Amino acid sequence: MSEQRPNVIFILTDDQGAWALGASGNQEVITPNLDRLAREGLYCPNFFCASPVCSPARASILTGMAPSQHGVHDWIRSGNLPAAQCPKPFMDDTRAIEYLAGLPGYTQILAHNGYRCGLSGKWHLGDSLQPQQGFSYWRVVPYGGSDYYDAPILRDGVMEIDERYLTDVITKGALEFLDQYGQDEQPFYLSVHYTAPHSPWEQGQHPPDLVARYADCPFATCPDEDVHPWQINSAPRGVGAKRSELLSGYYAAITAVDQGVGALLDWLESHGLREQTLIIFTSDNGMNMGHHGIWGKGNGTFPQNMYDTSVKVPFIAAHPGHTPAGAVAAGLLSHYDLLPTLLDYVGLKAAIPKGLPGHSFAPLLRGRAAPARDHVVVFDEYGPVRMIRTTRWKYIHRYPYGPHELYNLAADPDERDNLIDEDSVGAMVAELRCDLEAWFCQFADLARDGARQPVTGKGQLERVGPEGEGRTAFASDWHYIDAQGNPR
Repeated sequence: MSEQRPNVIFILTDDQGAWALGASGNQEVITPNLDRLAREGLYCPNFFCASPVCSPARASILTGMAPSQHGVHDWIRSGNLPAAQCPKPFMDDTRAIEYLAGLPGYTQILAHNGYRCGLSGKWHLGDSLQPQQGFSYWRVVPYGGSDYYDAPILRDGVMEIDERYLTDVITKGALEFLDQYGQDEQPFYLSVHYTAPHSPWEQGQHPPDLVARYADCPFATCPDEDVHPWQINSAPRGVGAKRSELLSGYYAAITAVDQGVGALLDWLESHGLREQTLIIFTSDNGMNMGHHGIWGKGNGTFPQNMYDTSVKVPFIAAHPGHTPAGAVAAGLLSHYDLLPTLLDYVGLKAAIPKGLPGHSFAPLLRGRAAPARDHVVVFDEYGPVRMIRTTRWKYIHRYPYGPHELYNLAADPDERDNLIDEDSVGAMVAELRCDLEAWFCQFADLARDGARQPVTGKGQLERVGPEGEGRTAFASDWHYIDAQGNPR
């Protein structure tokens, strides 16, 4: 183990809302290990993704770039594998596409500076056969999702169908990495990317003993509301007994992740490495499980939505003896801040690429105040839908068609009252829109600018910009239907 730099374990879940964690005050979901992690370190209740859908959010986590810089704007539907390697029913792939080719991620920077980097779990950024971004240990789920049993897994370039429960398979892959490399002199970085709690949630998808723990749960933390008028069929939904079945599966999936986190903590403690290892826990994007009448995330509706339940994610960072135990950072932070924070924290501040939108909050991890910012806001985008959020206001702009939204979060934290047409807020709308456009003018690459892309939430098929060679980049079929059964 290096005396100079800490090990890092980065745990990423899939579609876990910030509300779906015991540390957030949710007394229904069972997450004792994650709650313990929050007590041991820093918990951030106001942490935001870069985009409320998986692939662009993950690309932004790795590169520190906005989607309008790296060009991944929707979930990757094509380019995961060559057609010859693509088992049924995943037939959208015709060739492997490396969506982040030429873009340095922080794992690549860590690898170049002496870290051994491993990944167990979901990749979903194209060309799943080939280890990328500095990873030398590569045990990946090649697609964005799958059933939880009999799921496809790539091990050393060989596709296998694993009959075991997928969350346990991902945990075991992480433990295998630790067994092989965890006690070397070389520091390690390990990404543990769970597919949970992404759908499916139906009976038979999750261990019966975990589902049974929620048999009598009223699920008061998941509002039972009328269906949102923009709802589409991007995620399963139900009422009555079906609602309980789906929510039991969603919560059981989170508890299974929590058990996996417990196994990782046990390994570190039994090998005397807990105090030498920074653990970060977050999710790629938020999730609505009935919130606002939506089942799904940003693409749970069309037009895509930017509710806090879609864009706010859990975040915990714990490094005993280094991070302040039980600390809460109430300010607005973002996945954009992860790359500069991680590199700063491990002593590689000079390696942080220039021109990124994020800021390091490593001082918070060390128990100190973070440097003051002139304008503390967070930004999100999902193709032509963009958001600016302050502690009090949220403005959502949809290019080119609208509708736009404005919420006073101080008076209306649940985002029920859209004030966009109120005469009294005209100056506020103008100010927020100006700030929003200035930020994207500063960071967006015109060749990859999401406001100029026909993103509808139906999947990305090709790289955008010159690399796309004129191919259709985004799906436009009518796979999705709205709450009334009409195509959207």
